[in-house]
Amino acid sequence: MIKRSLHLRDIILLALIGIIFGVIYFAAGFVYNGLTVLLTPIGYGPMANDLTMGIWCMAGPLAGFLLRTPGAAFLGEFLGAAVEMLLGDQWGAANLISGAVQGIGSELGFTFTLYKMYNWLTLLISSLTLTFVTFGWDWFRNGYNHFSGQMLIIMLIARFISMFVFSGILVKLISNLLQRAHLIKH
Repeated sequence: MIKRSLHLRDIILLALIGIIFGVIYFAAGFVYNGLTVLLTPIGYGPMANDLTMGIWCMAGPLAGFLLRTPGAAFLGEFLGAAVEMLLGDQWGAANLISGAVQGIGSELGFTFTLYKMYNWLTLLISSLTLTFVTFGWDWFRNGYNHFSGQMLIIMLIARFISMFVFSGILVKLISNLLQRAHLIKH
């Protein structure tokens, strides 16, 4: 069932998702920096981005999965990025562009199911679209085109695993917990 408009309760939930994940995204910056420091001496420093990307993309799939409204995944992701920026993270206003790109990637997963399926397949498709859209963005933004083919394959696989674990499995677990607590009705 597709809801065509957001009610006040939905807007409040969307705002809460944006705020909570904005804080999580801010904290993920420290994890990213630590991984970069650890992986650089062995030549895999750039992979820190791919290993943590799933964390930075959780708000979109969660908002889309809970609200079941076209545009919810995009808004959830964009709001999370905006809150992260407002908290003073290291990427500043560039977060808004990344949040929009990640929101588009997340929204595509729900679009491919025509907003009618909300199950593991939907989260798998969303993880795939997020992986490819964000990887394409990093191809240009972070110069991924300069890496060897082998490194690109390793980075793409690492990114998909990160996406599926954080933006797939964890999103589904959070959704299940919210349903069991009777905070979300479907």
